[in-house]
Amino acid sequence: MNNIEIERKFLVKDESYKLRATSSVVICQGYLALTDRCSVRVRTFGEKAYMTVKSKTVKGSFSRYEFEQEVPYEEAEQLLALCLPGKIEKRRWFVPLADGLVCEVDEFSGNNKGLTIAEIELASESQQYECPSFLGEEVTFDKRYFNSYLSQHPYLSW
Repeated sequence: MNNIEIERKFLVKDESYKLRATSSVVICQGYLALTDRCSVRVRTFGEKAYMTVKSKTVKGSFSRYEFEQEVPYEEAEQLLALCLPGKIEKRRWFVPLADGLVCEVDEFSGNNKGLTIAEIELASESQQYECPSFLGEEVTFDKRYFNSYLSQHPYLSW
């Protein structure tokens, strides 16, 4: 089992991704812990729920350790009530790309309304990928666009 997440993150220029999307899902997530080394989050994802531990990204790298486990939805709802203030609310759109890749476009609501970010998960840091026209500036290394940061420093307060 490979627990390394490799992703590139971009701002989104327009809503043309909705024309290419095959589906979308509503996500609510909160953080049980945020440290210098990792984050622990709980997330409802449509009808499912997950607990995730993610390491911080090593400077200059797109990779980080990620452990994710599905949990019962009812337990996730209870855990969300225990989370730090600043829940993340968003709709995720799934946009197929070439070579079986998927661009996940997150349209934020709540305290992060107005922000739309796209992520492409890769198998390796050197993997080539299609760059759809709706992608704007790359923000992979800008911590302000990490969900953990947005939970504590909402976009509407920038």
